[in-house]
Amino acid sequence: MKKVYKGAKTREISFPIGGIGSGCIGLSGNGRLIDWEIFNRPNKKSFNGFSHFSIKAEQDGQLLDARVLNGDLQSPYLGEHIRGGSLHSGYGFGPESQTMAGMPHFEQAEFIGEFPLASMKFADQAFPGQIELLAFNPFIPLNDGDSSIPAAFFEWECLNTSDAPITYSLCLSVGNPVPTERVIHRYEEMIADQGQSIHTMKLSSNQFDAEHPQYGDLCIATDAKEVSHQAYWYRGGWCDALEMFWHDFTTPGCLKNRLYPEEERPSDRNKDTASLAAHLHLQPGEKGKVRFSISWNYPNMNNYWNPLQTGNNGWKNYYATLFEDSCASSLYALQHWDRLLAETLAFKEALFSSTLPEVVKEAISANLSVMKSATSLRLTDGSFYGFEGCIADTGCCEGSCSHVWNYAYALPFLFPSLERSMRDLDFRYNARSDGRMSFRLMLPLGREAQDSRACADGQFGGVIKAYRDWKISGDTEWLRANWLAIKQSIEYAWAESNEDLWDPLQKGVLVGRQHHTLDMELYGPNSWLSGFYLAALKAGVEMAAYLGESDTAEVYERIFLNGREWINKHLFNGSYYLQQIDLSDQTILSQLGEEAVESYWNSELAEIKYQIAEGCTIDQVVAQWHANLCGLGDIFDKAQTRIALQSLYRHNFKSSMRNEANTWRLFSLNDEAGLVICTWPEGTVKPSIPLTYNSETMTGFEYQAASHMIQEGLVEEGISIVKAIRERYDGEKRNPWSEIECGSNYARSMASYSLLHAFSGFEYNMVEGMIGFHPIQTVDGLFRTFWSLDKGWGTFEMSPIDLCLEVHRGELNLKLIKLPPSQLGRIAQVKFGEEELPCLLTKDAIHFPTELVLDQNHTLVIKLIPE
Repeated sequence: MKKVYKGAKTREISFPIGGIGSGCIGLSGNGRLIDWEIFNRPNKKSFNGFSHFSIKAEQDGQLLDARVLNGDLQSPYLGEHIRGGSLHSGYGFGPESQTMAGMPHFEQAEFIGEFPLASMKFADQAFPGQIELLAFNPFIPLNDGDSSIPAAFFEWECLNTSDAPITYSLCLSVGNPVPTERVIHRYEEMIADQGQSIHTMKLSSNQFDAEHPQYGDLCIATDAKEVSHQAYWYRGGWCDALEMFWHDFTTPGCLKNRLYPEEERPSDRNKDTASLAAHLHLQPGEKGKVRFSISWNYPNMNNYWNPLQTGNNGWKNYYATLFEDSCASSLYALQHWDRLLAETLAFKEALFSSTLPEVVKEAISANLSVMKSATSLRLTDGSFYGFEGCIADTGCCEGSCSHVWNYAYALPFLFPSLERSMRDLDFRYNARSDGRMSFRLMLPLGREAQDSRACADGQFGGVIKAYRDWKISGDTEWLRANWLAIKQSIEYAWAESNEDLWDPLQKGVLVGRQHHTLDMELYGPNSWLSGFYLAALKAGVEMAAYLGESDTAEVYERIFLNGREWINKHLFNGSYYLQQIDLSDQTILSQLGEEAVESYWNSELAEIKYQIAEGCTIDQVVAQWHANLCGLGDIFDKAQTRIALQSLYRHNFKSSMRNEANTWRLFSLNDEAGLVICTWPEGTVKPSIPLTYNSETMTGFEYQAASHMIQEGLVEEGISIVKAIRERYDGEKRNPWSEIECGSNYARSMASYSLLHAFSGFEYNMVEGMIGFHPIQTVDGLFRTFWSLDKGWGTFEMSPIDLCLEVHRGELNLKLIKLPPSQLGRIAQVKFGEEELPCLLTKDAIHFPTELVLDQNHTLVIKLIPE
């Protein structure tokens, strides 16, 4: 059932519509166009002048009604908190007139979001018609080009509910976004390849040269057959522009054009605005559709957050290498609209057809929006780069931060080539000669790497991700090209140059100073960071052996087995895994230097700060979660892992935060529920200044733990955590399409994608041509899931009578499929397309005599013997 947002539940909605790494515009819960993040940086809570959609209905040359295509603006109504703003704006002056809230609008509006598509319905007793909106930007797995178009797509549908013919005029008005002195608005009718007319209005300026950071343009366009336009709203003082627009728009008939000489300066009070209107003549009961696009081209990206003091500080956006200007991307959007929409719908329908709980599908899909937000960039060659998140007007925490992006499982499966580009950049620019990895990539490319200490979970997470990306792609040459850096990254643990003394004796346990994603360091053995080390070693064993380095594989395996045995024996307290440390032992710090003592020694209580000690922490077995998702097998003892997750839920899941003491950031409040980072159960000693962020509820960590619980059979516990998160992001309290941590649109929230694999038991190894499914539950005997790998994506369905593996786009090269033993024992027939296949059955898989190439025309169907 689709989730519908109405009234107060629309207050915080901003649904990002834009391309991967191309910027976006937010569609608000009442239909406004907000958060114009198209200028190569975040731009939260922004307007772009009077930009809006409006509609009017006419009959026999008389105006029946005219309205802005918005619902009610939700409170508060006191105005924006602007310091030092101009008179008649800001707090105490009410909502900005640019919200269009003071204009006639629709009394009924509802919002439905199933990312990557949003839809809205508008109705009003005074308006003779029903209006629906479908808004999107193409999101097509494996097609990163069409998924990166710098444009927002809007398809309006009008239904004439009266008993007489009506002419409807749908009008898009957009402000020229860059304040300039020399504004140029130009209307043009362009002819697409199929001969259709595309009507464009380009908003630009001749003030800046082609290399200037503010150089660029914006285009509004439609493929409607009958249009009118107004290149410029009236220029004047006070509220003249809006007064005159409403006068012009509510006058029966088409818009009358207005032009100003290019040398004439616009008003200082208002941005210049242009309007493009489409006209529909509908009979009673007839429906009609109008398509609009808003596209942009601001090609010159520069590092505004950490600029170089000398030299070239900028680069071209990837989309600027594809499209000459915003009109070119508008033309492409409207010309290919049917295909782009169909392929986007195919993905959305495949994902939402999965038989997962509705709240789980909501969590998976909603966080895919991070890719379309200002968190994500694409460099000139198309390589992917990400901030951690966004604050109001800047990216938050630069550098594709390795330990944050560890959790982001959507990109590697939906756009694997983009994920591999992150590995390529990391190993090329962040690797020191001895294997130490910087955990933030500095831009522009080629500048000196960040001189920070290595981050244990980031460094070893990079190895695990390289292993995963190899298995997703099956591209051993790609692995071989990065192998030296991967190998050095593992061996830095015992390198003589490792000033943090991680594992100098190759025992398989990290013991020195261990920087981590909670922004400080742990000292002494702990399962969280040593688990990353073990998983990297185990991945290294397989990669080294495959590449013919048997000696290297033997060394890694010896260290892995020693470390695994020690951690399972010494760090598990019978209930969960803890950190082994004597908080009163200052020598732990002093052997690592005076700076460690200054930063971590609490002299008042003679205790080491920021440690877990006997605490129960959310990431204690996170390495096993990664291993499960990547096909690495057991890192920790399986029985102990499940007990640890049960304890984590028992101690850290709070059904209400009302009586919890949270000294950190407030991501859940009052009676909201959540899984906190670290607790110290009864009978344990909590450090006086404990682990950083210990009392927070951060969704990326919560999704990780929830997904892992589901993997280990703790399904209800996992689902309850997901429900708690999505109840916090309900549209009224927080934006459902922007989960926050260190800023909005936070990358770690894409850990929610792992829920898909947790429920399906999805496994893969394209090096061997293997795919597998081990569903944990069915719905009325049926299980269905979406899957995606490097060359193709599709669905897998299991029913009481057959199993069906389909490829919806691309192809899948398959040599074996792994299935639950209960299904393998009931196989009656295997069909590939129309051909029956002889197969070899083993205890866990079906092996095919030759490699199969599944595509849209060739489906694998496995018939079952009835139970």
